[in-house]
Amino acid sequence: MVTSSSPTVLRRYVALELRRLREGAGFKRQQVAERLRCVPSHISHLETMRNLPKAAELEVLLGFYGVAERTAAFLELVDAARKGRDWWLPFKGAAPEWFDLYLGMESSAVQIDSYDSMVVPGLFQTPAYAKAVIRAGEPELADAEVALRIELRMTRQDVLLRQPDPPAVWSVLDESVLHRPAGEPQVLLEQLDHLVKLLELPMLTIQVLPLEVGVHAGIEGTFMILTFPPELVGDPGIAYVESRIGATYYEDPVEIMTYRNTLRRIQIQARTPEESQTLLVRRIEELR
Repeated sequence: MVTSSSPTVLRRYVALELRRLREGAGFKRQQVAERLRCVPSHISHLETMRNLPKAAELEVLLGFYGVAERTAAFLELVDAARKGRDWWLPFKGAAPEWFDLYLGMESSAVQIDSYDSMVVPGLFQTPAYAKAVIRAGEPELADAEVALRIELRMTRQDVLLRQPDPPAVWSVLDESVLHRPAGEPQVLLEQLDHLVKLLELPMLTIQVLPLEVGVHAGIEGTFMILTFPPELVGDPGIAYVESRIGATYYEDPVEIMTYRNTLRRIQIQARTPEESQTLLVRRIEELR
């Protein structure tokens, strides 16, 4: 099993899988609580990341669910989740708490797919572009807080060079992103130059969705889909949608497939990766 993932990701997986196994076995939380000799709220806490199960609890639960053979693997995961340390802890407070789960999942994903309708995604942003985006969203922030958020965003980008197995990243950008100013004109030019350089990474693909397509499948806005290592057996991945006051993490396989199908339609309508690179270079030439 994977034990090098973010502790937050491991906690999520354990909780998600315990719920899925209980439901698959046909038990209510009350029945499981009676078997474990605890209150039903404790079962709820185990299935919502609030608490990690103790070793003795795991042995009882997995046996009760008919998957006792997975006990050793679960114990390994729980131990790693207890001992691990999430990389973003030094930046605690630089981003809202609801973003913490995403930071952990992004750093552990084997595939990151996205559609961005307004700005270049955070994984690709230059410091100057990130500053313009952060300032536009929250102009009242103190300079020190803006600087900390930029540093967090730049550190996130380390995942693109993760060794030995960087994630496969596939990004579709609305063409308007290539034309939307971000402060001084030089900022956008520098950002587009950076996008072209990123294309040298073998695991990274960028497509541009041309304006001429008009109304399209992604018209409702930006979203991301994360896929996790196959060793996290049964994990469906996640679709992530962000708003100004929070974020929604879609974990139901049917909901995730809805987003995958939407992204697939957008990818079909977008320029090919080769055409998109040409379009990027042409836009850079226009800005020079």
